[in-house]
Amino acid sequence: MQCREGCGACCVAPSITSSIPGMPGGKPAGVACIHLTSDRRCGIFHSPQRPRVCAEFMADEEVCGGSAEEAVRILSWWEQATA
Repeated sequence: MQCREGCGACCVAPSITSSIPGMPGGKPAGVACIHLTSDRRCGIFHSPQRPRVCAEFMADEEVCGGSAEEAVRILSWWEQATA
């Protein structure tokens, strides 16, 4: 599965504990990364500064569902289940 254009769920729903440029402490779950653009794309997608956890995330129907809204629900559930 390819990332869904304009989704951005993986940039909002999960917490990220590793350092992100401009967010040295990472980000909490439910908070948009500061690099999420207005068209819901990663502004540092091709940057070597992109956190490893972000680079290793792969879109999958099991995690991303059939829509951006469903992706947020699924990723939020996984975040809570693994907290």
